[in-house]
Amino acid sequence: MTDSAVREFKMPDVGEGLTEAEILKWYVQPGDTVTDGQIVCEVETAKAAVELPIPYDGVVRELHFPEGTTVDVGTSIIAVAVGDGAAAAAPAQEAAPEPAGAPVANAPAPVEEEKPQGRQPVLVGYGVATSSTRRRPRKGPAAPAQEASAAIQAEMNGHGPVTRERPLAKPPVRKLAKDLGVDLTTVVPSGPDGVITREDVHAAVASAPAPAQVPGTAPAAPTPAPAAPAPAVSYDTARETRIPVKGVRKATAAAMVGSAFTAPHVTEFVTVDVTRTMKLVEELKQDKEFTGLRVNPLLLIAKALLVAIRRNPDINASWDEAAQEIVVKHYVNLGIAAATPRGLIVPNIKDAHAKTLPQLAESLGELVSTAREGRTSPAAMQGGTVTITNVGVFGVDTGTPILNSGESAILAVGAIKPQPWVHKGKVKPRQVTTLALSFDHRLVDGELGSKVLADVAAILEQPKRLISWA
Repeated sequence: MTDSAVREFKMPDVGEGLTEAEILKWYVQPGDTVTDGQIVCEVETAKAAVELPIPYDGVVRELHFPEGTTVDVGTSIIAVAVGDGAAAAAPAQEAAPEPAGAPVANAPAPVEEEKPQGRQPVLVGYGVATSSTRRRPRKGPAAPAQEASAAIQAEMNGHGPVTRERPLAKPPVRKLAKDLGVDLTTVVPSGPDGVITREDVHAAVASAPAPAQVPGTAPAAPTPAPAAPAPAVSYDTARETRIPVKGVRKATAAAMVGSAFTAPHVTEFVTVDVTRTMKLVEELKQDKEFTGLRVNPLLLIAKALLVAIRRNPDINASWDEAAQEIVVKHYVNLGIAAATPRGLIVPNIKDAHAKTLPQLAESLGELVSTAREGRTSPAAMQGGTVTITNVGVFGVDTGTPILNSGESAILAVGAIKPQPWVHKGKVKPRQVTTLALSFDHRLVDGELGSKVLADVAAILEQPKRLISWA
């Protein structure tokens, strides 16, 4: 096989300006035949999970990174033999299989999962942002616990030093081992892929009367026996679950902190009688123009906000810190906050201001279904100008929402439920909800924020205003 017959597929920039992505799952293994457009892996960026298609035909020669590794954009992640090299790749692998357990440089992590059936290719950009590559430490394939144990035992029995890679352990575990005087190279790992856990370190302390001595080094001066570890150092896995903060959840946390401590938030509230809006929702469900479309209160709330923005365009703006300018947008990319297993995401409907009510209903339906299936693209979460978050679906009255980064306003919608209400001079049960509008007080003053919130409330109380005001 010639070098010219091997193509290296690099991690693409699947968003705009993203610098890295984590490999969640491989759908192929070395020796598999792939075709142009076939999905080979799923990666998670700071914005969403994305499936990557291979851009050529051939045979997989090597997977450069195991699942769970964070890789910089522009770094090769898979090698594929193409052309004449592809025909020679499969026989070569069959003729000279690697012996079981033999160490191989840059060996790919084994993939045990079956390839999913019926997955449709997802079009993503193959353009790679030009930047210097700085790779995070690899979570490389580790030797099984049995092999590690055998190697350690051989060394301790006087059979000479054994060459081993740096033991796999998380920083807190390394610190614990250092505090307790435990040499990690003598600890038998029990975690996945040979990772040393806190329990392994404590077990090593209990089984060894003194710290193990590394061959070839002078004995250390006698030191007092380490004190028993404090309860706060050890974590009871039966009582706690630790979830790594990464991907979408990590990006959301950073964005929320940045927004909360950068933009001076102000939140205003209004309680609204939405009985007529709820009746209109039921009427629209029977309308032939909305057949097959998702019709719910959120649709009319979204339309009411779009009308309020048209009447008060300065609310649809952003703050440019570098230029010290307020940027007023003449378009509305309406964000809808969605809770997903990967964390909170805010995809947006592009040019929502130009859509009719049926078109807006169709876009909302697509947005929700795509988010639930975990197929929201990074592009769908970029460029938002204003956001709606519907906390009422969780049964709460309202909240004080934090601005989505780069936006000036966010509307929170509370639960809609029957309450006693004065209607035409009499107390009657009416459908009532509470709206909360948070805005950036640097560019939205109290008057402008109040006008927008009042307009939304007025439309929901009298939805016929959608026609007269739109």
